[in-house]
Amino acid sequence: MSDFLKDMATSSAARAAQAAPFKSSDFDRPIAPLTLGSFDVIAEIKERSPAEGDLSRGHGDRMEQARHYVRGGAAAISVLTEPTRFAGDLRHLEDVVAAVSCTPVMRKDFLVDPVQVLEARKAGASGVLLIATMLRDGLLRTMLDCAYEHGMFVLLESFDEDDLARCRKLLDNTVDGDQAGAGRLLFGVNTRNLRTLEVDGDRLRRLAPALPAGRRVAESGLRTAEDAAAVVGWGYSIALVGSALMRSDDPAELVRAMRLAGAGAIAT
Repeated sequence: MSDFLKDMATSSAARAAQAAPFKSSDFDRPIAPLTLGSFDVIAEIKERSPAEGDLSRGHGDRMEQARHYVRGGAAAISVLTEPTRFAGDLRHLEDVVAAVSCTPVMRKDFLVDPVQVLEARKAGASGVLLIATMLRDGLLRTMLDCAYEHGMFVLLESFDEDDLARCRKLLDNTVDGDQAGAGRLLFGVNTRNLRTLEVDGDRLRRLAPALPAGRRVAESGLRTAEDAAAVVGWGYSIALVGSALMRSDDPAELVRAMRLAGAGAIAT
């Protein structure tokens, strides 16, 4: 695990330890189902990036940004909730859920405790991102089961061949196989080097043969419709896009263009 991920794990564990007790009524919000087409975009909202600095463009209107994403046809919206390096907060997730009630919202964070899956569900999330390399097998199993129990989808993120080997083993389990087959367990590759925070542009291609069967997500570094079309050739059918959309003057159109370019590449 990189030094950056170790720092994130430490601060995340401290936040998890402060979580308030839950009541059964905390989980009464409806789940927005994740509906996938031939090629989809998970559009991300984040206030800042350690690699790229402030992304809020001075307006900070995350609810309107989320509405732009919906107009562009985003399959889901990812919301950064990590506070120390990404200026995130669970309240940001709640804001987005309130703005786009029919579109699934995913909590993106460095989650290390099942209580954080429950926090996400309470805030209205329909899905969570889990980072394979941060979670030993038993803890990953517990967090997956917690998400499934609450009807949430999971994006399981990998950085290298070892991560992906662990992900492939999950498919030997009937429950995980069924979730993957239904499009509720997604497998992602993050192209960002979490030591240098630079994007490794070749990682998506290099790791594609090791990806598990199912819906595959290309994460980080995609900025244009042409980028979306390119990843289709390596077996990806979903793009998670953050910084490019946060900086775009027309995020709805960029989401739409990426979707259409990816779908067009699949059709050909």
